[in-house]
Amino acid sequence: MSEPVDLVALHERAQSRRVVVVGGGVGGLVAALELAKIGVRVTVLEAADRLGGAVRSGEVAGLALDLGAESYATRGGHVRALIEDLGIADLVVRPGTGAGGAWVAGVPGVGAAPLPKGGLLGIPGNPFGEDVRRVIGWSGAWRAYLDRVKPVLTIGHEQSLGRLVESRLGKRVLERLVAPVTSGVYSSSPERIDVDAAAPGLNAAVTRNGSLLGAVLQLTEERRSAPGGAVEGLRGGMGRLVAALAARLEELGAEIVTGAEVVSLEDGEVRVEGGDAYPADAVVVAVEEGPARRLLAPRGSLAPEPPVAGPVVEVVTLVVDAPALDAKPRGTGVLTVPGSHTAKALTHVTAKWEWVAEAVPAGAHVVRVSFGTADEAPATEGLDERGAAVLALAEASRMLGVDLDPSQLLGQRRERFRQSQPGSVIGHADAVADARRRIREIPNTGATGAWLAGTGLAQVVPDAIAEAARIRHELLFADPAG
Repeated sequence: MSEPVDLVALHERAQSRRVVVVGGGVGGLVAALELAKIGVRVTVLEAADRLGGAVRSGEVAGLALDLGAESYATRGGHVRALIEDLGIADLVVRPGTGAGGAWVAGVPGVGAAPLPKGGLLGIPGNPFGEDVRRVIGWSGAWRAYLDRVKPVLTIGHEQSLGRLVESRLGKRVLERLVAPVTSGVYSSSPERIDVDAAAPGLNAAVTRNGSLLGAVLQLTEERRSAPGGAVEGLRGGMGRLVAALAARLEELGAEIVTGAEVVSLEDGEVRVEGGDAYPADAVVVAVEEGPARRLLAPRGSLAPEPPVAGPVVEVVTLVVDAPALDAKPRGTGVLTVPGSHTAKALTHVTAKWEWVAEAVPAGAHVVRVSFGTADEAPATEGLDERGAAVLALAEASRMLGVDLDPSQLLGQRRERFRQSQPGSVIGHADAVADARRRIREIPNTGATGAWLAGTGLAQVVPDAIAEAARIRHELLFADPAG
């Protein structure tokens, strides 16, 4: 029988340990919180002048708005549990349903149409459904129906989503339905998306059902009845989560330092630009992949540069005086057929979030226009703030089917992101597994963030909790003499 744990001794040991968390995004703040809860002395070092990483909030035309991540997936319940623990569950809101769903724009011969419901990554279950035929036409529907009579691959499976869809359903489904979704959601073409990562179980379902159409019908029915498929946000913006995390850390005695760019990790200390050093018994690196690799490489066998850099994305938030948008003409947002627009997606924020609609003056609306994918740089690259806003407004006008003029602009804000390589890209899972193995070979060193966990708070939060638990175990239970 093992000896009982001496809780007093463990608490004293925790209080004697110092951990530096490099990066003040949500992943870093959550990891810091998990360590600070047990009494570890935690310092968070953030290079920017603000916390939050991809969760960004700010004022546009006097309105407090999300400028980065605007919601979180409810699957797993990890983010909601964190929100409840922080005491801000009363701020949770769900997207409005009265505006309808997303549309797809840039459809040849059609222009724009509602994105068909009931599909999987844009793949329809019934190609003859009216909403599907409106996008792919009769010829596209009959081509897709051939999937029902084509031989099924029963040994092995197709790895590329793009190749699977085109071979089974044809180019119209691929280009008009699937590509807009993968471009808007993953900033990547369908050809680069790993079927098993993006749609677990789809390959097996194709074999069981004898067709891709049948597989999609089966999986969408299963997922319709499964909990956790929705998204939620916070009234006042996701920045409220960042503020609550920072406040809780300060209550627990953690130190948070912004404007502190870490330049090296050395034995027993972390150095920042300017020469200051912070003592550390352990380090958790919670920054983007490029900086994380450069910091960790000198201490282990991790390569200093990413195998493939993630896409650069720019999001332009516009507040416009446009009563014509009161009718919510294109639902909550628009995805685009690649090559048809310079923008990849638009969110009609005041149609999606009631709390924003309540905050704007009568006739005013908020839209967010996104540029940039893994295949091309943002069209806003090189433009000044006004130029980017004018381009975004022109794209919004085309995608929404409503004439919008620069004279209607009440305010604009532009944000630039270096996204992590999407977790669903072919080869990414193997690269992450290799990186984790190499990081764990470095004593008292952890790493978390979207480049390891996958994009989205629903993945980042549990990963940060797990990595903090691993470091906590090393700090409290490892043999000091070992």
